[in-house]
Amino acid sequence: MKVILFVFFCFLSFLVCSQNDLMQPFKDCNVEGSITIYDYNGHKWISSDINDSHFQTLPASTFKILNSLILLEERLVKCENDIIKWPGDPDTLKYGYRPDIYRDMSLKEAYKLSAVWVYLELSKKVGKKKYKEYLSNCNYGNADLSVDDDDFWNFGHLGISPVNQIEVLVSIYEESLPFSKKSFKTLKEMMMEEKTDSYILRAKTGWTRDGGKDTGWWVGYVERENNVYFFATRLIKDRETLNPDFGRCRKEITRTILQQMNILE
Repeated sequence: MKVILFVFFCFLSFLVCSQNDLMQPFKDCNVEGSITIYDYNGHKWISSDINDSHFQTLPASTFKILNSLILLEERLVKCENDIIKWPGDPDTLKYGYRPDIYRDMSLKEAYKLSAVWVYLELSKKVGKKKYKEYLSNCNYGNADLSVDDDDFWNFGHLGISPVNQIEVLVSIYEESLPFSKKSFKTLKEMMMEEKTDSYILRAKTGWTRDGGKDTGWWVGYVERENNVYFFATRLIKDRETLNPDFGRCRKEITRTILQQMNILE
């Protein structure tokens, strides 16, 4: 789906419509950032900061959404439960010390735990030339993979905006990207984070520390009986600015706003 015109719009049926209301959860968490929401049936957008919603940054682990499709389509894993062997020698300087992920792991578990090493091992077999083709065909960000690093989604020049994140998510929901039905089905099962009698939430977090900045994401969509709502929340701060709640606030801010809008309960 291509968005020709981005409109800042507040739904009359929502209890919260002012930009101040949308920004309050960010203030409560003492962080800067924005949330962008798209009402699928209403073809309407909401943003707490229109300029920020078009600003590109590294996608961090939110790239695991599209990357999972690519790895499945390339048949580097037959299904989400295929086991990838732990290669050893973790880079704790670059990624921190995470002993819980230093073991053999399935793609599904790697998605849930955001285990970078699993995706790196598989992505090396795809190669940047093939990735650039996929990114271009999927209209994903600026498709800039020029960095001298295999982990181009956490470090380097690849950029995507919150609006573009949602565009890609809509295409995944519609299954209009150049992937098989089987790959879409597997991805959507992996993305499921919460299921109730009223809705299904599919999403992915992301967090990169490149360029002296902490950039944190939570992107996904909520399927309700009569509509689907897509969201992209991004927080940015200088690494020198300490905020122990930064990681938690990605979801907390999003959930607060979606609950205020009666999208989540």
